[in-house]
Amino acid sequence: MSPRLQTYIWFAQRLSAMILAIAVAVHLGTIVYAVQGGLDGAEIVSRVAGNGGWLAFYMIFVAAAAVHAPIGLRAVLIEMTPLPAPAVDALVAVAMVGIAWTGWSAAYGLYGLGGA
Repeated sequence: MSPRLQTYIWFAQRLSAMILAIAVAVHLGTIVYAVQGGLDGAEIVSRVAGNGGWLAFYMIFVAAAAVHAPIGLRAVLIEMTPLPAPAVDALVAVAMVGIAWTGWSAAYGLYGLGGA
């Protein structure tokens, strides 16, 4: 792998970590605030569904996770398995798409409940 590509991957890992740090803090802070009087599924849906701001927040959160986790997985697989680099890269690409697809589907599905 070229040094330039390694630099881009390193930068993507660090940038996604910064985004995740903020997103996790907001997510957990919101949970702590929301559960003060108890919280059930219907209340969660009523607060989040149909809200474009929360949809955008969770789409960014998922994108950061979909970048960050597979890069870490890539490092572990390269270091701990005998898999060739192209196989590792293929597995990491599948993980990235899988995380993004499931996360965005969940976020958009919850957002879509706002019309119900």
